[in-house]
Amino acid sequence: MTKKFNPYIWFLFICLSILGICLFIIPVGTPDGLKVPVAIFANGLSAKVVSFIHWFAYVVFIIAAVGSIVMHFVPQSGKVTIFDALFRTRLFWTIMRVLAVIFATLYLFQTGPEAFTSENTAGLLLNPDGGLVTMMFSLFLFAGLLLPLLTDFGLLEFFGSMMVKIMRPIFKIPGRAAIDCLASWVGDGTIGVLLTNRQYEEGNYTAREAAAIATTFSVVSITFCFVIVETAGLSQYFLQFYGTVILVGLILAVIMPRIYPLRNKPDTYFDGSSPEAHREDIPKGFNVFSFGLQNALEKAESNKNLLKVIGSGFKNVLEMWFAITPVIMSFGTIALILAEYTSFFKVLGMPFEPILQLFQIPFADDAAQTMIIGFADMLLPSILGAGIESELTRFFIATVSVTQLIYMSEVGGLILGTKLPLKLWDLFVIFLIRTIISIPIVALIAHLIF
Repeated sequence: MTKKFNPYIWFLFICLSILGICLFIIPVGTPDGLKVPVAIFANGLSAKVVSFIHWFAYVVFIIAAVGSIVMHFVPQSGKVTIFDALFRTRLFWTIMRVLAVIFATLYLFQTGPEAFTSENTAGLLLNPDGGLVTMMFSLFLFAGLLLPLLTDFGLLEFFGSMMVKIMRPIFKIPGRAAIDCLASWVGDGTIGVLLTNRQYEEGNYTAREAAAIATTFSVVSITFCFVIVETAGLSQYFLQFYGTVILVGLILAVIMPRIYPLRNKPDTYFDGSSPEAHREDIPKGFNVFSFGLQNALEKAESNKNLLKVIGSGFKNVLEMWFAITPVIMSFGTIALILAEYTSFFKVLGMPFEPILQLFQIPFADDAAQTMIIGFADMLLPSILGAGIESELTRFFIATVSVTQLIYMSEVGGLILGTKLPLKLWDLFVIFLIRTIISIPIVALIAHLIF
């Protein structure tokens, strides 16, 4: 290294990065299965606040909606304030916040049509005992405060130079994304999305790279995969199921960044600037290890003021609460109503019937109805397919539902609520392409197993 760093900087890099790995990447055993500590903390807090968390969420939705409406009438000054960050949105997102208030009001006060008061629609999101949105408030609190352990003290910079020779040619993403991807696969997809969004806003990923990472590696946790397999009645085939998910996921990770719509995303940073052509080259006098270490310590040195880092963490928490949770509530409720009370997704799934017949999937007509409904929620396909007699078909449905990756009740809604350069149409097209590519691979493996 050409620069000397004092012991405090080394402490920040080594100790805080290791702490980040322990909290976000290394799972530990719990009575409910393997979970990363951050998820355990979130679950523990959720259990403590179960009596009022849904009302807290309701108040947040109201403040977010009213604040956004007011900011449409307040001219923007030169300096961006915390109020601008939380409430200054485009009209479309203001409407989504208002819809979140409406949907939450109908559910919490149990008034209006059943579609809005059902436990299978808004209740799946806002139920205080395990609702996705209410759970997000706890997760966002810990993620917002603790994500800097992964992002601000050099861990990504250290591994970035060493992993670039693998990640860039194979997956078309930076070497530093290796930690991001690992946090998603081992930890939870929502953590991966939040980490990707933070890196994108800080100028470490281009729009194309951020979109590819968020829609390729944000896989559900191992614990939720257990839930899917149990719902499908295939607990004894979990290893075969998860092995297939990993194999298909890696194949899709190679293909998706090279085709529409991810390939068409601009290769520019959040501020509109273009990346340097040789930004990942190793300078003369360095090797991959020494260059990674130099970058890591420089990053840790730039964040040596821990109070400033903590303050930024609290700001991240507020942005997640006010910007992201209302979007998950509005989009998730709409998607779940379409799935539960209309034939919308069943009609969209009809073209898949001849395809599944071609691959000799038993009960192809029943299985076809589950191919698109997973866009609303990942668990719905396994619930609808649980009564199908064929184990092969249930295995096929459960596996495809996970490899589809995008679902509006959680990851999809979360992505739309962030600054990531992805629209609803992009997500649906990505979901559809992942489904089409997954079908023949999963069908082949299912026939080999059964």
